[in-house]
Amino acid sequence: MSAAASGPGRRARVSRLVSFSATHRLHSKSLSNEENLKLFGKCNNPNGHGHNYKGERKTGEILALSIDPVTGMVMNLTDLKEYMEEAIMKPLDHKNLDLDVPYFADVVSTTENVAVYIWENLQKFLPIGVLYKVKVYETDNNIVVYKGE
Repeated sequence: MSAAASGPGRRARVSRLVSFSATHRLHSKSLSNEENLKLFGKCNNPNGHGHNYKGERKTGEILALSIDPVTGMVMNLTDLKEYMEEAIMKPLDHKNLDLDVPYFADVVSTTENVAVYIWENLQKFLPIGVLYKVKVYETDNNIVVYKGE
């Protein structure tokens, strides 16, 4: 491939999917036990419940979408894999989100907040402006997309 084939103006987004298992209880300290049960239903089980989450992380924004003419890549996927291991897998996989992850001590562990947590953690490893969105699949039917807004 010549440098011209991936040269200026060529843009792409890269995504990588990871899966992690975690347990949690949907429960807000701001609500009574009755209000929590009414709002969260069976997900408010005092013993918690679990999910096999899938987290998709996409990279790129206007400045970061350019394909490097020398490497032919937006980002080295080996680096991306390592960043996701540190930012997602180590802190979340096979954990009780409410008990093992300090972030969720005072934040309800909804999938929306899991997406925010992943976004904030990934930002620590990536150059500014590279992270485009985080997509978290709680189930095949429940999906949250967060773009840092």
